Amino acid sequence: MAKVIMTVDDSASVRQMVGFTLRQAGYEVMEAADGKDALAKLRGRAVDMVLTDLNMPNMNGIELTRALRASASYKFVPIVLLTTESQAAKKQEGKAAGATGWIVKPFKPEQLLKVVKKVVG
Repeated sequence: MAKVIMTVDDSASVRQMVGFTLRQAGYEVMEAADGKDALAKLRGRAVDMVLTDLNMPNMNGIELTRALRASASYKFVPIVLLTTESQAAKKQEGKAAGATGWIVKPFKPEQLLKVVKKVVG
């Protein structure tokens, strides 16, 4: 059975690119436009990983990470932030919220798949 990955980004083109890359590699992909959309779509549904943008309207990636970590269903699900931010302070904030890892945009599809394979297999 394919591993399920939730990808959260307010940019449709980024969601499309990430989704395409993951589907090509055999993963099942769920997409959401921001943190609130992601929480509404997840509603306890099992996922193997969450890839989320940091800067989004309504609920950003760090708020989403905190919300998922507060839920028993998602306490141990790997969460990787995809962002243009590369400052140490932002990375620290992501780690403190419970993020598993960090990928700086723009990234190459191979780089994304390498991280995904490392985290979920």
